[in-house]
Amino acid sequence: MLLIHPPVAKPSEPPAGISRLSGMLAARGVEHRLWDANIEGLLWLMGKPLLPGQADDAWTRRAEKNRDKNIASLRDPGLYRSIDRYTKVVKELGRLLSRVTPPSISVSPANYEDHGLSPLRSRDLLAAAEQPELNPFYPFFSRRLMELFLEKEPAVVGISLNYLSQALTAFSLMGLIRREFPGLKIVAGGGLITSWMSNPGWQNPFSGLIDHLIAGPGEGQLLSFLGLQESNGETAGPDYTDLPIGSYLSPGLVLPYAAASGCYWNRCGFCPEKAEANPYLPIAASQVIADLQALREETSPALIHLLDNAVSPAVLHALTKNPPGPRWYGFARVGAPLTDPAFCLSLREAGCVMLKLGIESGDQGVLDAMDKGISVETASKVLKNLEAAGIATYVYLIFGTPPETEGAARRTMEFTARHSGSISFLNLAIFNMPLCNAGETGLETEGFSEGDLSLYTGFRHPAGWDRRKVRLFLEREFRPHRAISPIIRNDPPVFTSNHAPFFAMAKQGLTG
Repeated sequence: MLLIHPPVAKPSEPPAGISRLSGMLAARGVEHRLWDANIEGLLWLMGKPLLPGQADDAWTRRAEKNRDKNIASLRDPGLYRSIDRYTKVVKELGRLLSRVTPPSISVSPANYEDHGLSPLRSRDLLAAAEQPELNPFYPFFSRRLMELFLEKEPAVVGISLNYLSQALTAFSLMGLIRREFPGLKIVAGGGLITSWMSNPGWQNPFSGLIDHLIAGPGEGQLLSFLGLQESNGETAGPDYTDLPIGSYLSPGLVLPYAAASGCYWNRCGFCPEKAEANPYLPIAASQVIADLQALREETSPALIHLLDNAVSPAVLHALTKNPPGPRWYGFARVGAPLTDPAFCLSLREAGCVMLKLGIESGDQGVLDAMDKGISVETASKVLKNLEAAGIATYVYLIFGTPPETEGAARRTMEFTARHSGSISFLNLAIFNMPLCNAGETGLETEGFSEGDLSLYTGFRHPAGWDRRKVRLFLEREFRPHRAISPIIRNDPPVFTSNHAPFFAMAKQGLTG
């Protein structure tokens, strides 16, 4: 079996999905290989020589001249001492990608957009599969696939599809495989497949291309597809040994690890996990510690990325008692045990360099209406505790939710400004109504996308606080606020939270 992670996703760390499947297949003695087509494809695309006419300006010529140095810089911890130098490096690499792709296609290290095809329309995805040669990665795909298949032709190919930015390229790749190797079985799973299949109106439009679709955690379903029995609650840690772990664009190996799927709170209004009825499936804290220790010995990572929607209190406590060795970061829920200043200090001592916090709003009415289960006062306390402990924070805010008003948005701005000294990085989002939630709200819905695979729907805001007004508020008031704008300028472009821990480590003097 060949498991593939297609472009485009941030190439800062190995793909967690196929690595988890690899560990499970290895434990069951199933012969398989991994192909991270994302990192290989992006490095190939960045390395393409520019043709006459493509380097017709000073910026592009400078980007081409600095290509190898810039790629090496992203792997150098020294770069992360300066956001200005970092921004220059990332923009020059993005410039190269823009010049070696057709005008109708935009590729960055974090996104893929075809101005003629949409990943939200099944007919467009099938069109990408029918003409894979139109994809800018096609020359690389066709050569690399032949190399892999000449080594040993698999009977099954599995495609891990988690982001919309991967969809068009994944379908191009599947079309190429189907054309060249028509007898192969193609299986597709991952977060995006799960979201599509959770849509109440889902009807599979891909049956002629994909032999089997997997929703949710894929280990058991993949074993069943392969004709093997599911394990009786046994878990196997991820296996990264078949991946080019020295190729990723970070200063040292970033090891992704999921201690759970789903969310242990699972009550927030409009949460996709709740809307899609994804169950919370945790790994025992003792097994998490054992996995991390084994992976540390095998891979010597520079940083561990905990992928959970929110790392559980049980795992946080276990990490303080059994530090994993490398420094680490991940999402945590606002509340206990982070309300304890001493516990936050113990997290720092255990290697925690940054926590991502989904605070969402600084208005208590909005938090209550969304069933966040937190208070503004608790959020304030947690931020101050983490700042005192020396742990960076990456705070997520959402504007334009149904219970929010313009006044509530201003209270969020005031909260953010008041705590600006405790917030290291900010992610600002405009709310999208998940399609699965729409029928429960009683709100008048309207078109959001013409695509049959759209994950969201438009709605008429009960307070008239629509997307246009929210966008203007963010652009004219929130972002320019003198206490907030320095935080926004700190955010690493393109790689955002994936590289933010390295800036936090550089600030704390933890890198060379």
